[in-house]
Amino acid sequence: MSDSYPLIPYGLGHFPTVRRDGFYYVDKTRFVRELEKVRFAFFIRPRRFGKTLWLTMLDAYYNRNAADEFETVFAGTNIGANPTANRSRYVVLYFDFSTIKQAPPTLESEFEGYCSIQLAGTLRRSKDLFDEETRRRINAEPSINQKLAALFRHVRDHRIPLYVLIDEYDNFTNTILSEQSTEAFCRSFFRTLKAGTGEGGIERLFVTGASPVTMDDVTSGFNIATNISLLPEFNEMLGFSEDEVRAMLETYHQTGAFREEVHDALATMRDWYGGHRFSTDAEGCVYNPHMVLYYLNESIALRHSPERLIDRNVRADCGKLQHLMVGRRQAEEERGHPELNGNFDLLRQVIEDGGAMCELDGFRLRELGERGNLLAMLQCLGLLSHRGTVEGRPHFAAPNQTAKHLMHGILRDAYDEAGVLSVDIDDFTNLARTGAVGKNE
Repeated sequence: MSDSYPLIPYGLGHFPTVRRDGFYYVDKTRFVRELEKVRFAFFIRPRRFGKTLWLTMLDAYYNRNAADEFETVFAGTNIGANPTANRSRYVVLYFDFSTIKQAPPTLESEFEGYCSIQLAGTLRRSKDLFDEETRRRINAEPSINQKLAALFRHVRDHRIPLYVLIDEYDNFTNTILSEQSTEAFCRSFFRTLKAGTGEGGIERLFVTGASPVTMDDVTSGFNIATNISLLPEFNEMLGFSEDEVRAMLETYHQTGAFREEVHDALATMRDWYGGHRFSTDAEGCVYNPHMVLYYLNESIALRHSPERLIDRNVRADCGKLQHLMVGRRQAEEERGHPELNGNFDLLRQVIEDGGAMCELDGFRLRELGERGNLLAMLQCLGLLSHRGTVEGRPHFAAPNQTAKHLMHGILRDAYDEAGVLSVDIDDFTNLARTGAVGKNE
């Protein structure tokens, strides 16, 4: 076996590191040109679908302070061969909200501290544009919103191009829904961003997360960003196409590192990780990239296919969904425990029927009792995918075995929380077995 094969970027989301250190990279940079048609973009994909790698790529491409490394990190890529006029042009302000602790008592102070540090670092790295007095004045403002407002005024008045990137904006969703104070400071933050776009301080904005719940319910009309999540031209911006997966497997198979037959491995991956179609008008489906890299990484290390086909680190937002399955009705006072509600019945029906027909136009989290709202959320989390049209209506079903497994897990946890009778659990176990959960269960 040859040792001269690319490293596998399993669990790695930092684009410059992937490129500098010789990791395998599925080139998605061609989508930069299409994205430049949208000044303020909002993009959602399920957890572990490559969002952070994409944002760090945008940072490396647009950040004026990364210009010296451009040839190194973009050599051989689509956009590197034919860059746009905006290459290395911007001051980039990057927020990754996944780094902020979610504990309600300290969340606001953690948020303020983190954002202030990110802003101060951005100013410091562009001393030629922000002199010492300007940096001192902006950093001296008492809150992050006032700091940002001061920054936006300065870049507008001095015609400094600013690009704001936000990763995992919905990181605090669960906390926000239970803490009114949290909701207030989030609303204020996004109002400040909205003002920055309207007054010319922010030239470009890209926001990403796993679901639109915070944007709809907490950001108080933050409607200046175009939701490109369901547009067909961006369906393959994140996730691997089947051709991309096949090319990756063939690369490692030719070196002897990957010992399975490419055809057989691809069939397994298609069944467990493929089938994601986020736009009803998209021609093809994509594979979950994290799971593909997991399978490849395990197969090379073990020298055979992994027994467990679902990475233990991969979970949909099951905790939140489980809560939505269990209603706290008046019967709880009588029986001493909550009851399963209509959402539970709907999810079980989706599994039993193999899918559902529904027009999905987005949703509000506080209205998840509505059939279409819950189905829309399941689609955002990657648990349902567009499967064509039936009787003139869009049909949605689980994209793969992994999604079926996760939905069964949500039902099982909801059963446990509601304390249903053992006979019901036995019924559910039979349902799970017929749902093709797979060999790793």
